[in-house]
Amino acid sequence: MKRLVSFAAAMAFTVCGIAQAATGPARARLDAFANGLHSLTGNFSQTVKDPNGHLGKPSSGTLALEAPRQFRWETLAPSKQTIVADGSRVWLYDPDLQQVTVRVQSAEESHSPLTVLTDVKQMDKDFKVTEQGEHDGLSWLRLTSTAKDPQFDYADLGFDANGLARMEFRDQLGTTTDIRFSGWQRNVPIAPETFNFVPPPGADVIGDAPVIQTQPIKN
Repeated sequence: MKRLVSFAAAMAFTVCGIAQAATGPARARLDAFANGLHSLTGNFSQTVKDPNGHLGKPSSGTLALEAPRQFRWETLAPSKQTIVADGSRVWLYDPDLQQVTVRVQSAEESHSPLTVLTDVKQMDKDFKVTEQGEHDGLSWLRLTSTAKDPQFDYADLGFDANGLARMEFRDQLGTTTDIRFSGWQRNVPIAPETFNFVPPPGADVIGDAPVIQTQPIKN
């Protein structure tokens, strides 16, 4: 699927084994940001740099997540793309191709570096978390996979006084993704249909869970 948003790959950044909990200013900011958090909406801008240092076109859009396993990642520019995790399946929709890719959302896959914001205890079980000091005006944490075949070298989370400001990923091929967040709104009501994706009429549906309609989300 063309222009696949790097966050979709980030969802697969899963680990197994025992993590080491970090202590320090970045961890304190993470704990403060995540304390009592059950839903979150905001905006993002994203750039991707290939292993040769070449930058792709920047993209931007909106996101929403809700504990424990639902999220929506909506790219609005320079072209549209939608990623929805409904708790049982992950849907990727490319309007230009009129194509929907759907796959089963495993329990491990749901714990991406972003969704663990609603479950810090799970993060401490699933990731090795280390302080990375201060740079670019932010306090940084690094999440490192302990899996035998990790999807990413690492994911860095940068925090300012208002919470999570940036995320940086580097994959196994050396591609780096930089995501910047703004406009966070905590614990706001999110309409259930936000996380309920139905393929548009005429769209091709492919993948390992090719159904035409999602299951209702259980509260």
